[in-house]
Parts: sequence; structure tokens; C-alpha cells
Amino acid sequence: MLEHAFAVILAGGYGERFWPASTMARPKQLLSLLGDRTMLEMAVDRLDGLIPPERVLVLTSADLVDATIERSPDLPPANIIGEPMRRDTAAAVALACAVVKARDPEGVFCILTADHVMGDLDLFRQTLKEGLEVAARNDVLVTIGIAPTRPSTAFGYVEAVEPFASEGDVAFRKVSRFVEKPDLETATKYVESGTFSWNSGMFIWGVGPLAKSFSTHTPPLGAMIDALVPHVDTDGFTAALTKEFEPLEKISIDYALMEKAHNILMAEGRFQWDDVGSWPEVAGHLPADDEKNVTTGNVELLDAANNIVLSEGRLTAIIGLEDLIVVHTDEATLICPKDRAQDVKKIVTALRESGEWDHVL
Repeated sequence: MLEHAFAVILAGGYGERFWPASTMARPKQLLSLLGDRTMLEMAVDRLDGLIPPERVLVLTSADLVDATIERSPDLPPANIIGEPMRRDTAAAVALACAVVKARDPEGVFCILTADHVMGDLDLFRQTLKEGLEVAARNDVLVTIGIAPTRPSTAFGYVEAVEPFASEGDVAFRKVSRFVEKPDLETATKYVESGTFSWNSGMFIWGVGPLAKSFSTHTPPLGAMIDALVPHVDTDGFTAALTKEFEPLEKISIDYALMEKAHNILMAEGRFQWDDVGSWPEVAGHLPADDEKNVTTGNVELLDAANNIVLSEGRLTAIIGLEDLIVVHTDEATLICPKDRAQDVKKIVTALRESGEWDHVL
């Protein structure tokens, strides 16, 4: 059954919360934040032994195709597909559906992202394998829910109670509802209930059920799939894709489809998972010194504690400071309190709006 299985890795973002290390020319997924491999390379590596490289697709921005091909030597260049403009995840999933359907009308595929960190990789691959098998046999859309370890306000949640029969080791449940990122009080209630999981943003589906669901709940995306299939792997694909993408609404897959469909299953993800969206979250996966400083590159510290310091090229020295993020690159230097890590995106927006700093963004 897995001979029809594909993987699609979404890698089109720019990782603005990781500026100045992450820029439009060198976004987060192409950085080696957690070792020698880029985030994208790590995402591809996790599929080893489950889905062969010729059936692994990467969706990115059109202006990042060349850089992504360069950093993905194990993948066929034709599998790196550039979106002509940003239209959020629903359009990306519909595009992936068209490509997989054109290459294999019986195709079933998983949607993954290039900025997740995983542990327990054997269990992760087993979850994908059984999810692909369930999606291939049934008219369902499968999402992977992660058992929450804390009442986080950073993730959406999935409620799933009723079991769904399966033959493997992974538990599947019928989804009752998706809910958006809650406040802390609500998140605490969700975790205490035992019926909610974190919405991981990972999905599994067959091209038939997915295309039918788009046609029912988001007709423009269903129509785009039909329009693109004949052009996949032809010289006219880029022009057809641009024509179809331009008028689309920017909308996430959750809003466009998952909150509307009634044939959704949740696979219980029991593997370690983290959606690293800011510097403190990345630092949580790196070794720290005795004073809880996490450093990368040329860094010297004196009487400093609980800092995150990345220094590319030059030496960065810090004396007597605590709880800071310091990121130094050839183009720019960022200094901010750790508890304002989410505001890095705000300053990137301000710099872009000023029109003076495009060369460092």
C-alpha cells in the first residue's frame, strides 16, 4: 500500500522571529540551527526508510527554489515546487494534491513542515505509516494530534474522543472539533480534560478524498486542483500555477477545510514533538553551560546567565547580563529580552515598512 505514498514538506516561510540569522534569502528552514544539518534536511532525513526521495516533495516560495534545490541534493529538482505568491496553507495543500494526483491517481500523502523538531523517530515513522494506510483504505482526512505536556497557548487544539477501529499500534479517534489558540485558563481546562491534543499541523490523506473535500467546502481550491493536474510536469506548469494562485484567498487549511469537514480522524502522536517558533524554543534543544547560557559561534561570557547568544564570524563578548537574546551576523545585530522573543517579528515588520533596510532582511 505504501507504494502510493508521498510526503510533502511545507518550507515556504521566512522565519521572521529568527532574524537576523533568518532572512528572505536564507530563511529558517535553510539554517543549521540544531547541528550540521538544516531544518529542511532534518525533515527529509526523518522519512528515511518510509518514503523514497523520488516521492518526497518540498513546497517553497518561487524565489527560494534554487536555494532549496542546492540544500536538498538527495531530492529530484522537479520535486522542489515554488509557489508564485503567498496564499497560506490551504492553497499549498491543494497544490500538493494536484501534483501527487497527476503523478499517481491512487496517491496518498502526508503534509509535514520543515520547522518541527522530532524525537522517537521510529514511533514517528510508525505513526505516519499507519496513518497512510488508514487514509488509503478509508474516505477520511487524518490529522496528527500531539499529547499535550503543558497548557500551551501557542498551539491550536483538537478534540477527539470516539475511537476509530484500526489494526496497528497507533490509536485513531474521530475528531469532534478544532479550536484556535486558547488563553491560558482555557488551555488548562483542555489539558485537564484528557480529550484534547495539540494541533501539530501534520496531516495525511488520499488525493481522492482530499480533492472531494476541497470541492465541497472550498470550491475555488477544488477547481484549482482540477485545472492544474493536466499541467503538472509540463512546460506550462509555472504559467498555469501563477494563473490559478493569483486570485486565491489567503486562508489556512484549518479554516478552509478541517473546521468544516466531518470525516476527520486524529492519529495519536506519542513521539516527541516541538514546533520551534522562536529563539528560546530552539535553545531548549541545545546544550547549556552551568549558568544556563546557550551559545553558538564565537562567544565569550563573563558573569552572564540564562542568555542565548549566536555570533557568526566575529567574537561577541557579554559581561554581567542575564536573560537576553543576542544574535550577531555580518548584516545586523539583535539584542532583546528573552521574554520578548515573539516581538522580533514586529521589528522585522517595522524595518521592512521603513524601506531602508531591505538589504538586511
